Amino acid sequence: MERIFKFKYGLNSIDLKLPQSKLIKEIKGRQDHKNDLISLTKNALENPIESPKLSQIVKQGEKVTIVISDITRGWQKSNLFLPFIIGELEEAGIELADITILAAVGSHRFHSEAEKQTLIGEKYYGKVAFKDHNCHNKDELSYLGKTSFGTPVYFNRLAVESDRLILTGGIVFHDLAGFSGGRKSLLPGIAGYQTITKNHALSLADKRGEGLKKSVDSNHLVDNPVHLDMAEAAALVKVDFIFNVIPDGRGGIAAAVAGDLIAAHQSGCEITSRLFGIKMRQKAELVFASCGGYPKDINLYQASKALVNAAQLVQKGGYLILFAECKEGIGHPEVEDIIQNYNDNLAREDFLRRDFTISRYTGYLITTAIAEIKLILFSNIERKILSNTEIEVIRTKADLNKILTNRFKELPDFYSLPDAANTLPIFED
Repeated sequence: MERIFKFKYGLNSIDLKLPQSKLIKEIKGRQDHKNDLISLTKNALENPIESPKLSQIVKQGEKVTIVISDITRGWQKSNLFLPFIIGELEEAGIELADITILAAVGSHRFHSEAEKQTLIGEKYYGKVAFKDHNCHNKDELSYLGKTSFGTPVYFNRLAVESDRLILTGGIVFHDLAGFSGGRKSLLPGIAGYQTITKNHALSLADKRGEGLKKSVDSNHLVDNPVHLDMAEAAALVKVDFIFNVIPDGRGGIAAAVAGDLIAAHQSGCEITSRLFGIKMRQKAELVFASCGGYPKDINLYQASKALVNAAQLVQKGGYLILFAECKEGIGHPEVEDIIQNYNDNLAREDFLRRDFTISRYTGYLITTAIAEIKLILFSNIERKILSNTEIEVIRTKADLNKILTNRFKELPDFYSLPDAANTLPIFED
């Protein structure tokens, strides 16, 4: 019997008719929530973790900076939860003129006016100040010292000098930091470029040819130097309150946590592991995966999160079919450079060790993730951009059906990952 499998692709979806009998497992997060984001937000703000309520922290006349994630993390739905945070500040006597929204763009691009409105929401757009963080402008940064890892800590001056600092964001698995959210709103979110690159370079193994440290991976915190460095850097600035959401894998929100930077974030990480850390025993010859649609597949840079997760399920020599629209292409010229202009991963590693940047790291991560498998990228990305790789770019279901027919006498057993960006296979020993 055949079944229709839906894979989100940009703002649409690709429907594939595949034999149900060949499906090993459809890997999804656990859908055990019943509340909408508004209910979750209210509950989290009413019951902060190891912290007073926000209204009990702030005082009339204080300047407040609220850090939010950039448009590539639009799934967090900041336009829906910000009104409750700002509303609580207003009730505590904070004037709108004393509130600034600071977008934690890290080293990403700035926002258009339309994107700013999308992030803030209609109620407060134009009524509170909005600023994009600029990691390259030293005049907008404050130096706070060095971590034990040798990372010079530069954070956005506005955030550092505010009377109150509130961090918002989302918690998912992260291939560098273990989990996103919490301290990541600071580093890389509102950090200086030198701080970001030094921190992320801690991912490289000590010896040439070994690539990346094994401890730097999704779901790893305890022995992860990238996370530990972030935590040390975060301790150098006073964070008064955080609010983080956890996605549900269907375009909604499964949970929300608020309160103390460390305690609330830890609680959110535990929820994420429980919902989206899927224990597995075997790999497969064929895996179909979607990033989860826009904005998770806005470009290859963002799609890399899903690619890395899904690739772990593919056996050596097997195939990963990844649905990623990538309407903005690669996402950064440095990603394209390290993918296209180096012939093997050792050469890419050498270049990364000489001149580490986050974008080059992402390009290197992509090529190492698929080193022993075959990637079929269903995408609008230009084929020539990836011509120096073995990645096959296709655009239509007809192209895909042709590949499946030509490569396999009979379709092998397969996994389906409809939201690979948020779902992490965890192999049991």
